[in-house]
Amino acid sequence: MRIRSFLLNMSSARQPESAQEVNGAGPKEVDNSPESESGEERRLRRKLDLRLMPVVVFVAIMNSIDQISITFARLKGLQSDLHLTDVQYDTVLAVSYALYFPALVPSNMFVHHTTRPSIYIGCCVILWGIISTLTGLTKNYATMVTCRVLLGLPEAAIYPGCLYLLSSWYTRKELGLRTALLITGGLMAITFGSLWAAAVLGTMEGKLHLAAWRWLFFMEGIVTVVVGFLSIWILPDYPRNTRWLNAEERSLAQLRVAKDVGEADMESTGANIFEGLRMVIKDMKAYLVMIMSFSVSLSTSFAVFFPTLTATLGYSTTVTLLIAAPPWVLSAIVGIANAWHSDRTGERFFHFVVYWWISTIGFVISLSTMEIVARYLSQYLMALSFSGSMLLIPWVVSAIPRPPGKRSVTIALMNGFTNLGLFAGSYVWKASWSPQYHPSLLICLFSLFSGTVFAFIIRIMQIREKKHVEHQEVDDLGLDERDRIERAAELQGITFDDAFRRRRQLRNI
Repeated sequence: MRIRSFLLNMSSARQPESAQEVNGAGPKEVDNSPESESGEERRLRRKLDLRLMPVVVFVAIMNSIDQISITFARLKGLQSDLHLTDVQYDTVLAVSYALYFPALVPSNMFVHHTTRPSIYIGCCVILWGIISTLTGLTKNYATMVTCRVLLGLPEAAIYPGCLYLLSSWYTRKELGLRTALLITGGLMAITFGSLWAAAVLGTMEGKLHLAAWRWLFFMEGIVTVVVGFLSIWILPDYPRNTRWLNAEERSLAQLRVAKDVGEADMESTGANIFEGLRMVIKDMKAYLVMIMSFSVSLSTSFAVFFPTLTATLGYSTTVTLLIAAPPWVLSAIVGIANAWHSDRTGERFFHFVVYWWISTIGFVISLSTMEIVARYLSQYLMALSFSGSMLLIPWVVSAIPRPPGKRSVTIALMNGFTNLGLFAGSYVWKASWSPQYHPSLLICLFSLFSGTVFAFIIRIMQIREKKHVEHQEVDDLGLDERDRIERAAELQGITFDDAFRRRRQLRNI
């Protein structure tokens, strides 16, 4: 009733002029450019940027720090204090995936199904912080393994849940930059985490008769718990029910995402929590997305061993660590600029594929020579693959925008197969293959090529689907599609026929 009364106030007779005020475009043309935005839309987006983005970026930073903290703790005696063998230590690193992978899809299905994702994500962050804190109290191999296994359960909600929340609020031409900022936060956490670890491990040894590595987990866990409580209060829920927006802002938020793809962001009537999973299982494009994500992720496994690769240049440890950082700084800067340009132009595919091609050149150079300058240059080129891959999720969200249940499952599976690729990549860089690492580089090169091929196939399918929509008639619509278009028409204050024509005119991103 709130939405209906708000729209009636703006368009008592659903005249074309009033429709233009609500939608920023006449009923016979679609203009999703930033210039068509009303002042109210810009103010709403700024409010989202100030509340939603800082929280998800900081959560991503803490998530990345958590993943690498145990490697820093090892430097200060974790392995010796807990009497872990090398095999046991490797097991400790791997067991966090035991619950993480199985929990990804159910978790994101619940994020979509619940009306209060801010509470769910916030509680998962709190639980994750508590378990991380308890890691500092572990006494042996068994207790450490227990903590690491349990840690994977709440972590499964963090990254895919935040990505799904972003896709529920931002339009396709806004999502690229926001996703790039989220991923860049995770990348920059590697540097920030190193500084944090250096400060804690260097100053807290013996405090309260505790080892410094225990303090590292205590401090990280406490900060994470605080962030979790703040998340519950700061994060939005969905455009239809966020408490810190008034009725007009909630209506406008729903209108923005409905206008963006020509359909309301809503599930079909009577759909249960498993509907999105069922639709993904029946969609061949979703399988290609998963294979592509695994292949591209496997090709970027060199990132985990980047200092080892840089050490093959022959410099001291200090110099090696210093010169290993600039390629990632460049990758982050280029990635943000590339995402911004992609949003502005409304093009995704070539904005990431071109950087994969550049990375391919880097792999070829590394395979061809051990000359210092050329090999170091190749590392810059290889790192640029991350600049393009930041746009993968926004591109997939554009390819599978509706219904939201299907989108949530796709994001979770994409995130899962990305992590699975990184996990497989940990076995690619064998010490016996150093210093050339030719087999490792060949595996990465082939994986990146495979990922590019699958991306081209998905693009062809996307183009065909768009042509199908352009020639689609009202009688060809399914009941669920009709419901979403009717809801979009209601939000925009226009007729169903006008909303249907707009949907056909929308371009792919």
